[in-house]
Amino acid sequence: MGVEVGAQAARSRALAVLRLRSRALAVALLPAAVAVVLVAGGVTGHVGGGSWDVVRWVVSAVAVVVLLCAAAVALVVARARPALSPTVPIAEESAPDLYRLVRDLADRLDVPAPSAIALTPDCDSWLEDRTHPAHGPPANRGAKSPATGADEAADGVRGGGAAHRGAASAPVLVIGSPFLWWMRVGELRAVLAPVVAGTGPSAHPDIAAARRFVRGLDAAVAVASAPGRGPLARVVLGGIGWVARLLLRSCRGHAAEMERGVAAAAAERAQTVDYGVRIVAQEQVGLAYAGWDRLLTRVALPAWRMGRWPSRLDAGVVSALTELSRRDRLAEGFASRLGERPACDLLEEPGSVDEAASLLAARLFHGGPAENGPDWAPVAWQEYPDEVVDRKWRMDAARLHRVLDALGVSHSADPTAPDPEGPTLGRVLDHLTTADPEGPEVRIVVGDDEAPEHAGSLFPEETDDEADTDSRGGMLAAGLTAELAREEAAAPPRPAPASLGPDEALWDDGALPLFPLQPPRTGRELLADHVTAMVCCAAVDTADAAPGLDWLDGPSLLVGGERAADLAPRVLSLVEDGDPLPLRDWLTRLGVRPEKPVRLV
Repeated sequence: MGVEVGAQAARSRALAVLRLRSRALAVALLPAAVAVVLVAGGVTGHVGGGSWDVVRWVVSAVAVVVLLCAAAVALVVARARPALSPTVPIAEESAPDLYRLVRDLADRLDVPAPSAIALTPDCDSWLEDRTHPAHGPPANRGAKSPATGADEAADGVRGGGAAHRGAASAPVLVIGSPFLWWMRVGELRAVLAPVVAGTGPSAHPDIAAARRFVRGLDAAVAVASAPGRGPLARVVLGGIGWVARLLLRSCRGHAAEMERGVAAAAAERAQTVDYGVRIVAQEQVGLAYAGWDRLLTRVALPAWRMGRWPSRLDAGVVSALTELSRRDRLAEGFASRLGERPACDLLEEPGSVDEAASLLAARLFHGGPAENGPDWAPVAWQEYPDEVVDRKWRMDAARLHRVLDALGVSHSADPTAPDPEGPTLGRVLDHLTTADPEGPEVRIVVGDDEAPEHAGSLFPEETDDEADTDSRGGMLAAGLTAELAREEAAAPPRPAPASLGPDEALWDDGALPLFPLQPPRTGRELLADHVTAMVCCAAVDTADAAPGLDWLDGPSLLVGGERAADLAPRVLSLVEDGDPLPLRDWLTRLGVRPEKPVRLV
């Protein structure tokens, strides 16, 4: 009963959207209809002479202008490419078990099976209609499978209920790649059930037509808003965009209610499939999202910034969530699931698929070329500590000493002592610790309007609790910020998506990355990161320490095989308070020698 109610509500809203389209067409044809009546009246002699001739010419001219404008709007709506999610297509030959699972699920739900399957580097799953004329063939036809490299010859999944077999307009099923690696087969089936059930309402002609109309309007607005047009094109597209926005606002409410009805009908239909398992699977969805977010921001991002992209991100999710279950008593029991069959076993070559999804994630969240190069290369997890962690520390340490050189800071606190042959941690400690006798007094009052006039912040938008540029730490932080800005400005621009053809480039004006992961770091954060890097370099070069990878926190220092989790607060004491004692005690306990030069890149 609930299925029929939701489907009926969706169809009624779809008809409302189509009626709006019909009204817009009627408005466009109205001046032409009036002109036809006036011309016919003049020919027959019923309406003629005097002012009627002027009215006939004016109305005819208006009708021609309106028809031309309507034709331009219709052309852009039909020609513009609706936004498509960047995905990794999965050919049926490379994942027959996965296609079989989806086909059986569609049979149980008595709905059309999706026309193809694709993966997205995100923790979500949805249906995506790719039948717009401007999109050409379905996504998987003729596409190279990341697993097999062969052209896909199949027309997609052919299955579903008996009344729906062979549906050519079924949408593409997009599955979050972390789900395949973390979830078990039964959990994946339960999570996909309400998604696959949405192909039933999608097959209704009224709902499909309403969706195409709304997507076309949305794409037309994007085309009209794209920069880089000439003056005449901006004027023409501005008018087209105004009309498209007006129609989009008019049908927005109906379209939203239509999608709610489709979702309600799909969820109700899916109640009969693996309902008990779905409750447990939804918990895994939230856990996978948390692990994926930590893996991207703490582990992948440092590598991306260095021009290296981890090639097994989805496998890293399993390691990160397993580590989380080991540390967090609230996640107890999750690791026991690992004995069951993982959903990635449904792929013939999961490693190749993971690599393709990892490269797409790097491009979406950070930007970069679609192909490997000298400044954009994959890195395996076993190589991560040496290729990313150690290299990042030494690059940051080198930048820190370049800024100290630019500030004229001596390598030794004693002006009469000879400088050592290389950069040392002691130089950094001395600079951040020794009071500046000529510098002004710096007093920051947090939460109060009173503060010295000279206690400015590194950036105009920062609050009064940021480091002062007149202090030694503030000057060093400002220098690091400026140095990073110069390096970013000197870096070559990231190329546009290489997958765009000439026709696609005409209409797709977006650029990668689409989803920046982190906001810009403050000067104090940059200073703390660089001092930490210098400490780690000194620990690796002069003590029994090594670079390591923590699955939840990213680059880490290993001392005796254990992660040094107590370093960060000691660095903050030095950076924020100018107190070196906690850090010096820590260095003495580990046997790190601050006066010894370290190796930089």
